[in-house]
Amino acid sequence: MIDRSPVRLATFNVLHGRVPGDDGSPVAVEPLVEAVAALDAEVTVLQELDRRQPRSGRTDQARVVAEALGVADWRYASAFHARARPGRSWARARTAPGLRVYGPPGTGPGGELPSHGIALLSRLPVRHWRARRLAEPPVAAVLPATGRAGLRVVRDHPRVALAAVLEGRRGPFTAVALHLSFVPGWNVRQLLAVRSWIEDLPRPHVLLGDLNLPGRVPAAVLGRDWCGTARTPTFPAHRPRLQLDHVLTSGLGPHGPLPPVRVPRPTVSDHLPLVVELPL
Repeated sequence: MIDRSPVRLATFNVLHGRVPGDDGSPVAVEPLVEAVAALDAEVTVLQELDRRQPRSGRTDQARVVAEALGVADWRYASAFHARARPGRSWARARTAPGLRVYGPPGTGPGGELPSHGIALLSRLPVRHWRARRLAEPPVAAVLPATGRAGLRVVRDHPRVALAAVLEGRRGPFTAVALHLSFVPGWNVRQLLAVRSWIEDLPRPHVLLGDLNLPGRVPAAVLGRDWCGTARTPTFPAHRPRLQLDHVLTSGLGPHGPLPPVRVPRPTVSDHLPLVVELPL
């Protein structure tokens, strides 16, 4: 009998596994692993992962999570290579490489240079991987200060998109991991660039990630062929008011009722994860 059950997909901005309000000690990886395992997804997209950062014990978080969950097909794409400095800006090495895609042994580069980025983990077979760096905005943004009253001027960093062509139960489809800029307008430009970048990949298309765009805005930007699969606030985790995290689809046929959605409440991160089931 052919399995036609829905595919469970999840997106989660993990804040490098940190518990909001902690004392700033190095982050242990075990709570992160537990939080991702609880999503119980076949396709999992993670944002704000560390690789070889002192603040997270110099672990390769994507690799540790994938191996703990027994996921053989995974990739981690570095948005940028730099060392995190709590309370200060990132310390970028002058010789830091650009985009690099890391994966299981034998599938990509090695190295110990600290980086920050996104990952896609799949229990479904992967036909093809593709990654693209998204340039940092030319202007800074004014944001609320963290931990005190007032505002601060913040420059964003490069972002990255990571796509995988997967073997679904109804045929191939493309899943794309994203974490877009917080600079208004620039994140819209990035989203449209990603839409064009995946145009030649098999449909349906599924975009998953923290888009830094609220509510129904991402689907409206992408156009009528696109549909948001969840309408629920995901940020901030302790008192959600905004939906910044999304699962968007194109090519699944007429827009009908929203699919089943879960919003777990893990102990890590300032975002809530989204878990959806889609006929793929």
